[in-house]
Amino acid sequence: MRAIAIFPKEKSIKLIEHEAPHITSPTQVKLRMLEVGVCGTDKEICTFRFGAPPPGYNYLVLGHEALGEVVEVGTGVQRLKPGDLVIPTVRRPCSDSNCRACAVARQDFCFTGEYTEYGIKSQHGYMTEFVVDDEQFMHPVPQELRNVAVLTEPLTIAEKALLQVWAMQQRLPWQMPDAPADQPGKGLKAVVLGAGPISLLGSMALIVAGFDTYVYSRSVPPHPKAELVQSIGATYISSKTTSVEDMVKQVGNIDLVYEGLGGSTLPFEVMNHLGRNAIFAFTGVPTFTTSTQATDQLMSRLVGKNQVVFGTVNAGNDAFAAAIRDLHIFTQRWPAAVRSLISQRVSMENAQDALLGKYGGIKTVVTIAE
Repeated sequence: MRAIAIFPKEKSIKLIEHEAPHITSPTQVKLRMLEVGVCGTDKEICTFRFGAPPPGYNYLVLGHEALGEVVEVGTGVQRLKPGDLVIPTVRRPCSDSNCRACAVARQDFCFTGEYTEYGIKSQHGYMTEFVVDDEQFMHPVPQELRNVAVLTEPLTIAEKALLQVWAMQQRLPWQMPDAPADQPGKGLKAVVLGAGPISLLGSMALIVAGFDTYVYSRSVPPHPKAELVQSIGATYISSKTTSVEDMVKQVGNIDLVYEGLGGSTLPFEVMNHLGRNAIFAFTGVPTFTTSTQATDQLMSRLVGKNQVVFGTVNAGNDAFAAAIRDLHIFTQRWPAAVRSLISQRVSMENAQDALLGKYGGIKTVVTIAE
């Protein structure tokens, strides 16, 4: 079967023939892969800075933001049947019996760092025609989300960040007393850094949670990303025309910053302006460290203002469930905006161009099967 793979030693990306999988365990399911999103991690892997093939292979099949259709199930499968749409989990548990996180299926918090990740680290990914995997790592999605379900996995990043925000902020009376149960962020202000897929999906999640949401990104309006932000009820501010200081004056007290840039200079500048009892969520991983932030000043502000700064990567079952729930809400509330997040769908033959960043827009998706 066909697959898109990188060959790290020869530094090449190829459309290859890859062995077809077969069910070998009662709890396994066979998936026909439908779509795979291309993200910054895939593009970084294609610069050959990281990305590890499975043992015994000289190549790594790419792709981790995936949507598949169940075509066959093992005799012990209970939750799934042929025809179901599923989103597979990316990260898999390590083998260390002392890893408390992996022992309870929270491999997104693995203590050892010896986890594997589909399409990233020691496991072939989903940019291929068929995949066999265990039922426990499958997340069913309703058929009505077929056209946008591939956005679930990037959305899990925002969902995990929000789950951690709510858990951490139980340390103080952070929520407004009159905030509705379904809008716990009502009356609080959030600033989203960047306007890529993770930032835009995060903005939608914040708005659904009730936050007064601002998106601070480079593009100068009029611009499609700015228009999308405005269409969902957030406020767009360009970092090219508005300084951080002026952005803060416009926003007022910042309760939450959700970073989706992947660079450190702007986030650390914005961190200087966090409000009291605020929280800062990092989701991006810089390629190079460029920050010149003075650590003494940073520590003084963190301690003096009771702030929390945390990094988050990957996601657990709770974040996947939240992502599927919210994606359904997004499509009902902002159908055109959600559809516009996917800028183009390309064939496997054009996947290499997508991986090398030759397509513009917000999100490129590789179509594996119709």
